Amino acid sequence: MSSINKVLIVGGGIGGLSLGIALRRAGIDAEIVEIQKEFNVYGVGIIQQANALRALDALGVADETLHRGSPYGKVKMCAPTGHQFGETGPPPIGRFPSHNGISRRILHDILYNAAVENGVVFRMGLTVSSIENEETQVNVTFTDGTEGVYQLVVGADGINSKVRNIVFGEQNPKYIGSSVWRYAFKRPEELETGYMYFGRKTKLGLIPMTDDTIYMFVVSAEGDDNPFIPEDELVSRLKAYVSQYPVKMVADLVEQITDPKGVIYRPLETLVMPAPWYKNRVVILGDAAHATIPQLGSGAALAIEDAVVLAEELAKDQSVETVLETYMHRRYDRCKMVCDASMQLAEWERMEWNGIPLPEGANMGALMGKTLFALTQPI
Repeated sequence: MSSINKVLIVGGGIGGLSLGIALRRAGIDAEIVEIQKEFNVYGVGIIQQANALRALDALGVADETLHRGSPYGKVKMCAPTGHQFGETGPPPIGRFPSHNGISRRILHDILYNAAVENGVVFRMGLTVSSIENEETQVNVTFTDGTEGVYQLVVGADGINSKVRNIVFGEQNPKYIGSSVWRYAFKRPEELETGYMYFGRKTKLGLIPMTDDTIYMFVVSAEGDDNPFIPEDELVSRLKAYVSQYPVKMVADLVEQITDPKGVIYRPLETLVMPAPWYKNRVVILGDAAHATIPQLGSGAALAIEDAVVLAEELAKDQSVETVLETYMHRRYDRCKMVCDASMQLAEWERMEWNGIPLPEGANMGALMGKTLFALTQPI
């Protein structure tokens, strides 16, 4: 029997919702506070690799995710003209395919509905304003002036986590010099799996989300400073990047890029908190602890795994200190491996785009394959 029966989760994103579901399935009360008054999901689509699906299965939602998404196999790696020179992706895990593409909104709806069905309590439009983190409990004051006492507080509030900065001190994400652009389209009839095209200054991917839709991503180097791009320039800039790929399946999409509000542009930032990710009765997970960039498509997967592991440990009859130590033991090396490999891949990409020779022994395909295979191992 768990010694914890009342947990506050700060943040209602993928990690927070996953933890709420996992805790309730373990018989632990879970309350989520979310700063947004209504859920307004940021982003377009998401790549779920087999390890993410395995973790979602522990929450009871993997089958619905597959049904409402678009399962596919290895990603075809191609030159700008479409010539395929390789493929990448993890091997399947049991009944789960290498990949499942899905709309972020659909995934959020699946997780939110499961959280409600399992009895997670939601409080919208507020977050924490102060945290008194004691050895046996956490006293929290919220931004609406109310207060609460919890046996554990979990910061699942993203890369700019307020919980992390209150409890562990200011930690600033690092811009890596690259940005990602995303846009949704009707699915081309000939697209049967994921595709990735490598250009001279960018890379571009086409990822299925449903039977009828896909999203495109473009990774570009926008400079050393964290670049802001005005909304009225987003369409023209993205079209210019996409036009560098003459392959028909990509070229057919260029004129469909018309809505600046449909262009999701984000400078890429990363942050890895030193161990431990807990102090007394406060612990962090997901991007609050290990924000990675999307070179390996694993950010959301790691957050879901964090939630599953933390709930598994909390369900055991052991001290809170043991729970959190074990959580760190099971999660730190795995998450840091993904963050480090993603950063290395991004650095090699920028070197190539700038005409700088890669160091001896640098092999993007080998690093991707090694890391993705490692993610298939048990969490």
